[in-house]
Amino acid sequence: MTLYDFVKKSSGAIYKYLMSPIIRVSLGKCGRRVRFSKGRFYGIQNIEIGSNVSLGEGFRLFATRAKIIIGDDVMFAPGVTVVTGDHRTDMLDRPMITVTDSEKLPENDKDVVFEGDNWVGANAIILKGVTVGKGAVISAGAVVTHEVPPYAIVGGVPAKVIRMRSEKNKEKSVHIEADEIP
Repeated sequence: MTLYDFVKKSSGAIYKYLMSPIIRVSLGKCGRRVRFSKGRFYGIQNIEIGSNVSLGEGFRLFATRAKIIIGDDVMFAPGVTVVTGDHRTDMLDRPMITVTDSEKLPENDKDVVFEGDNWVGANAIILKGVTVGKGAVISAGAVVTHEVPPYAIVGGVPAKVIRMRSEKNKEKSVHIEADEIP
């Protein structure tokens, strides 16, 4: 059991005073003014966090093979999940649960990057291979499976661009009327 695992399972007082420094030294990189609420890291050494970052209560960062790179000035609301990999589904000759990690293909795990100045809403899920452009916003409950352009606001399942944040790009925004929703 690592020191991180021990403190994670310990009482509230030990967690409060020891967990933040342990997380900081366990991460692949950690900037200044990073605020951690209680959450979970998987593959903590593959996670890099910039400065002025806030991770909301109940976050889950899964980075066992690929990296999660969080730039500066990023906010995660409660319940955000980031996953850098998935399982092989192409081996039909045996149950998927029996496929080992060593049998994974390179395309099964890809980095997730937040370029900075991002806001990720409550319970959003960001999946492997996604780059969230600078200044982009992900709405609550969104499932992001593709690149998010800079300064876009995305939402839905799967997430799509709802509109652009900047006035200059308003002509590029997408507006969906209620009667156009399938």
